[in-house]
Amino acid sequence: MAAAAARHAKPSCPTLLSLLLLLRMLLVEPAAGACSVDAIYSFGDSIADTGNLLREGPVGFFASIGSYPYGQTLRKPTGRCSDGLLIIDYFAMALNLSLVSPYMDKDADFASGVNFAVAGATALDRAVLLQGGVMMPPASVPLSTQLEWFRSHLNATCASQEDCAKKLAGALFLVGEIGGNDYNYGFFQGIRSIEAMKTYVPQVIKTIMDVAKEVIELGATQIIIPGNFPIGCSPSYLSLFSVSGTGDLDDRGCLKSYNAFAQHHNEQLQAAIDDLRKANTDVTIIYADYYGAFMHLLDHASILGFEEDSLLQACCGAGGGYNFKMNLICGTPGTNVCANPARRVSWDGIHLTQQAYRAIALSLLMEGFAQPADAVQEIWSC
Repeated sequence: MAAAAARHAKPSCPTLLSLLLLLRMLLVEPAAGACSVDAIYSFGDSIADTGNLLREGPVGFFASIGSYPYGQTLRKPTGRCSDGLLIIDYFAMALNLSLVSPYMDKDADFASGVNFAVAGATALDRAVLLQGGVMMPPASVPLSTQLEWFRSHLNATCASQEDCAKKLAGALFLVGEIGGNDYNYGFFQGIRSIEAMKTYVPQVIKTIMDVAKEVIELGATQIIIPGNFPIGCSPSYLSLFSVSGTGDLDDRGCLKSYNAFAQHHNEQLQAAIDDLRKANTDVTIIYADYYGAFMHLLDHASILGFEEDSLLQACCGAGGGYNFKMNLICGTPGTNVCANPARRVSWDGIHLTQQAYRAIALSLLMEGFAQPADAVQEIWSC
């Protein structure tokens, strides 16, 4: 209890300043020593996609990610669902690696690993979701397909099974964040209640664990499995499901019921990770607490440089209380971009800004929101 209280306690300004200086050393200045990780392999959705969907041909909801204002902080659209960089980019920079190229970029140099994550991806296959009436976008790539891509990549780049195992032993695997879209599609289509969507959680968790088990069998020794963000703080959920007078908003202005759902997923995921650790004592398996890191950002927003009066408003949107309209997603005619994305947490009502992802990367690497913390420090010891 004391450790948990300490973790969520509000840091003093000098402490936070020290952490920010450390982050600058990690994420901006070249690392002095060699890192224990020489490549990153990533599975997931739009939280980690660095250009796969863009090359697949984004349609429908994601059609605008290949054009401005997406990527405006980087001065070009890259297929990232943000104005700039993502958490995976900061992980790579802190390991002194080049940014991890998307698998669909056939001209890329994959020396620093491969990113198989695809915006809109689900943990569950299309057929499983359709059985419950949940529709997936045409371009959606489930986790099973990403795993097939990974196997194909290994077959094309490894001389033997032993060669693959040696190669993967020095790599860091990100299995997720994934599962958020399985729930988003059900909620956004208005066909599934919170209680009904809970029936999908065990299937989503099992799928994530099955991928983790397979990469371990292939030779992975270092794995990060992130939890889900507090969806009740997302402008998209707030715009769609916030009803005055219901008492569902907490002190931060977030939807308690949907955040409780995200916590339910995360609790089930952590229990499964504990079991995976017991069965693989020689493998480092880290839980990345995206939920806690995001809440920490909200609670210390002003110190971190974010506008406190717009924490739950999208930077790019079409107006309304949360600057989000489902039929006018960022980049479509009728939407506008805030003057300074670096002062906002939410980019388009669903995804975060570069500055928010940077702050979350800080919390995961330096402030104990990825556990076990000693394993995190060992990986990022360069």
